[in-house]
Amino acid sequence: MNASSPSPAPGRKILLYYYKFAEKLGGSDYLPLLFIAELQRRGCDVTLALDWESDLEHAAKLYHVDLDVNKVDMCAIKPENKFIAKLDSVLPFYRVRKLKKMAKHADVCISTANMIDFGKPAHHVVYMLRLFGDNAFNDFCRHTPPLSGLPRLKRSIRTLLAEFILRPLLGVRSTRRILADRREHIYVPSQYAADTMRTFFGPFNCTVFYPPTSFDIPPMDVERDPLRVIYLGRIQQEKGISEIVGIVERARSLSGRNIQLHLAGPLTPGAYTEKLKLDVAKKEWVQLVGPVYGQEKAAFLLGGTYAIHAERDEAFGISITEYLKAGCIAIVPDEGGTPEVVGVPALTYHTDEDAAKILAHLLNDEAFRREQMDRCKKRAESFSFERYLETQNKILDSILEGRE
Repeated sequence: MNASSPSPAPGRKILLYYYKFAEKLGGSDYLPLLFIAELQRRGCDVTLALDWESDLEHAAKLYHVDLDVNKVDMCAIKPENKFIAKLDSVLPFYRVRKLKKMAKHADVCISTANMIDFGKPAHHVVYMLRLFGDNAFNDFCRHTPPLSGLPRLKRSIRTLLAEFILRPLLGVRSTRRILADRREHIYVPSQYAADTMRTFFGPFNCTVFYPPTSFDIPPMDVERDPLRVIYLGRIQQEKGISEIVGIVERARSLSGRNIQLHLAGPLTPGAYTEKLKLDVAKKEWVQLVGPVYGQEKAAFLLGGTYAIHAERDEAFGISITEYLKAGCIAIVPDEGGTPEVVGVPALTYHTDEDAAKILAHLLNDEAFRREQMDRCKKRAESFSFERYLETQNKILDSILEGRE
């Protein structure tokens, strides 16, 4: 990390909360690792509270983050008892009790896994809107029609019981109360996330803070396929994989071009995946590549010309920044955080037919294709590692100096 920052804050005691570091590269693990590394560089003492025990050293090596694991005091805060752990996943009374005890000895508390109660004003980084534990908010994000009749009454009773009776009895603040407390500061991954949360929960104190992307273009000799469309991410229904296949199939018909679709990512076991495999087997122009990491992932991203995303309620979309950095033209829905990431209205679609027409236009109009590729390359600069570090360090300056 070579971005400069003001004088360090030696001796400041920082309590940082995260849920768990994965054994393989993902998306959300990068930010807490970079936070820890920068806080250490500034001379802070970091205590890491995790839901479950994790191999921090392995995670740091995966992301090539230089931090001193031996100087991080780690503590797993999830209960070992399975029954209590189940209850705690609904109402985090066990974790909050532990966090409150630890927070008494901390100068600054930071959650990098959405909002949680530290027992005192803290800083909370939102990384996924659907993990708030609020079913009504999840439905709001997904544009699910509101419940009516008996189901609505049951949900109202459950919410009343959880938010206004059980949480106070267990000494846990609700997410809504944390948001409403102006002493707390929330960092959201996009303006879309901020607007969505404000519309549902009302005003709260927030800063838009784009998450980091672990992929930066390495020096590789890869030939880009002018007819290849790519997708990178989990292969599951909520990611709209079937919709992507349908869009490419329609674009093949509209353009008259032999476009190929390569889908990379782990396959989620289940009926949807089995059906997808059968459908794909009938289409010689579709390939299920499987998970890709490291150099293999870089080669996959650099080998395509177009990328299609179909999930409509993502708070940000890290894979979109990876497409842009790889020089791909990314086509995304006109909902969620992804159009904000791409920043090119001509590449956003409302219906699948719109997406197919955009792709066909790109294939058959060289001037249009060059224009959109240039715009995507320009937008990629906003998500460079240097740009991220610059923003991160300004935020940490404000946190450590008590300005936020």
